Amino acid sequence: MIEFINGKVDYISPAFIVIDVSGVGYQIVTPNPFLFQKYVNEMVKVYTYQYVREDVIALYGFETRQERTLFMKLLNVSGIGPKGALAILAAGQPNAVVQAIEDENEKFLLKFPGVGKKTARQMILDLKGKLNDLLPELMPDLFEPEKFIAVTTMYTHELEEAMEALKVLGYAEKEIDKVVPQLQNEQLTTDQYIKKALQLLLR
Repeated sequence: MIEFINGKVDYISPAFIVIDVSGVGYQIVTPNPFLFQKYVNEMVKVYTYQYVREDVIALYGFETRQERTLFMKLLNVSGIGPKGALAILAAGQPNAVVQAIEDENEKFLLKFPGVGKKTARQMILDLKGKLNDLLPELMPDLFEPEKFIAVTTMYTHELEEAMEALKVLGYAEKEIDKVVPQLQNEQLTTDQYIKKALQLLLR
């Protein structure tokens, strides 16, 4: 297995990033590709997981080993595939996810795209008591209060990119349309739009 890839961020799309390693471009699917905007043309280390099935070979990437571990544990739950696990991680609330599993809070888990009652119950059955070791070292909460940086570029383009990223994560257009009015008057980066939209979607 490829433990990590160390290279320059060459390209970012709503579904994946491309890391240039000595002239070879690795396409890596990540929970929130626009999180890597701050690294464009800079060296970055991405912790990877190679997903192999009969009809697909994909490389998934994460900022930390702990994030990758949580992704792998979610994949072991019946009913959760890579897309579902990415959507859960993209919300940026790993501690809340772990807490919901420990508290058997199905209502919170049902907020994620692709997670129905059966899958939520399976997550609790399979993972309760098995994630506590991740809590102290999990990535920082992506919803921490932060100073939003006003950007001078056309933010409507960035909002559109954010909406595309949410669709890739599995959110329905009608769900996205509900939060767009609360974002239209903001001037944020694509990454910040995604974070704020996910906050609103998970309320």
